[in-house]
Order: sequence, then structure tokens, then C-alpha cells
Amino acid sequence: MKTSDMKTNAKSTRQRLIEAAVRRFYRDGFRNVGIDQIYSDVGISKTAFYKHFESKDELMLAVLAEQTRWLEETLRGLIGSRGGDSAQGQFRALFDLVEQIIESDDFHGCIFVNVTMEFPLSHDPAHIAAVKAKQAFEDVVCEIAERGQARNPRGLARELCLIIEGAYVTRHITGDRNTINVARRLGELVIAEHLPTAVSPPFEPAAVANSPD
Repeated sequence: MKTSDMKTNAKSTRQRLIEAAVRRFYRDGFRNVGIDQIYSDVGISKTAFYKHFESKDELMLAVLAEQTRWLEETLRGLIGSRGGDSAQGQFRALFDLVEQIIESDDFHGCIFVNVTMEFPLSHDPAHIAAVKAKQAFEDVVCEIAERGQARNPRGLARELCLIIEGAYVTRHITGDRNTINVARRLGELVIAEHLPTAVSPPFEPAAVANSPD
């Protein structure tokens, strides 16, 4: 096998391990899943697993990094594809993403909130990774607010992110399918406060692809 082929194969196996771990950790909890379950899902040996990750902790961090990347890329993609040029339209795309996540068949809450519940100590690497993921998401929302010339872009971003967190938790706990509509209405009020000339976007949900989250 050529060196280039070996690198391609190694990358593929690593990615398959991450994807299997995302499903397992998200559904069953980070602490409840053993690495044997993950490498069995992928169809490799324990020895092969350790060629890619030194420990379960390292795999957990890779999973959180992957989910952070997915969330940020998906949000930016929706903003670009359906948000239009206005901040209002881009904020609507933001809530489209929230709807995609909370209405997916395998929704089990926010993976980043879940990991902070399992690893509550603020200095734990998994906890730190989850906080960074939340900050990265807020930063993207803040960018929209800045482009829309909001009076207080960071304040607007934080308020919208708080509404989004509430939507994740409420949908997860109650199963109420009206949660996204409530979140959109609250989001509209916040946007109107920060962007007085904002025109309220309609609430019709747009069809989006299923997420791994």
C-alpha cells in the first residue's frame, strides 16, 4: 500500500470513529459509553483504536470539536444560502437551524449542554470544549448583529443565544412541538429592540437536511 493510501485510510478510520462516538455519546451519555462499544461499531480492534486515539478522553474532545465545526459550518451555510443580505433574514436562518436540530428524530438535547452536565467542573477539558463551542456560536450570531448595525451586537447575540438555549431545553424536556414558534416570536422581539427598523420575518419553517446533532 502506498503511503498516500495509508494516510487516506487512516483518516477515514479516524473519522468513522468520531462519527460513531458522536452517535453513542449523544444518545447514551459520555460517561456511559465505553470505547469497546465505539470500536465495535466501526468494526476495528482495540489495538487499531489506539492508533488513532490515546484515550476515551481524547476521543471525546475530538467529538466536541467535530460538533463545533459542524454547527458553525452549517450555520454559516444557512446564512449564505437563505439568509439574504439583511440581518433579519440571516437571523431567520439562525432559527431555521435551531428548528432543524430540535425537530430531528434523534434529538436528545444540546450535546454541549449535556457534556457540561456530565462534566460540571469548569476546569475539565470536556467542559472547557463545550464552553468554547457555545462561544463560537455566539460569535457567529454577533457577526450578523454587527453587519446589521445593531446598537449592541454582543448584547443582541447573547439574548438570542439565551432564547436558543431555552428552546433546546424546553423541546427536550417537554416535547412541545410549538417550542420553535415561541422561540421565533421571542427572537423577533429581541431583534426589533436592537434593530428598530427590522421587519418581522414570517415564521414558516424552511425544510433543512437532518443534522448529526
